[in-house]
Amino acid sequence: MEDYYLPNLTLPEEHRPIGKWGCLHREYLKKEHPILFNSLILNGQLWTYLADLNEQAQERLSLIIGQMKVSESVTEELKAIDQIAWIGGMNSIRNRAEEIILREMIYGEDVA
Repeated sequence: MEDYYLPNLTLPEEHRPIGKWGCLHREYLKKEHPILFNSLILNGQLWTYLADLNEQAQERLSLIIGQMKVSESVTEELKAIDQIAWIGGMNSIRNRAEEIILREMIYGEDVA
């Protein structure tokens, strides 16, 4: 009988969620960069990479939204005076900020 040596493969434990941005980037990597995707899986780094990206994207999104609110005067005062205008302004800001995150961080495009 022959003896076989099997590797003892274990993955690092990662408990952080990958969230919306991590899921989107995972699908992008799987489709557009399969070699990098497979390398991250084989090295056991995919989940950590996606969790880090999700946290960075969330922080960047909050920063962009805050800056846009200031520059477009979408304030709590506006919310008290005209809620519909405030909601419209916030929806517009959020949509544009999310588009920036998608282009910059998820799909790796240059934002001009």
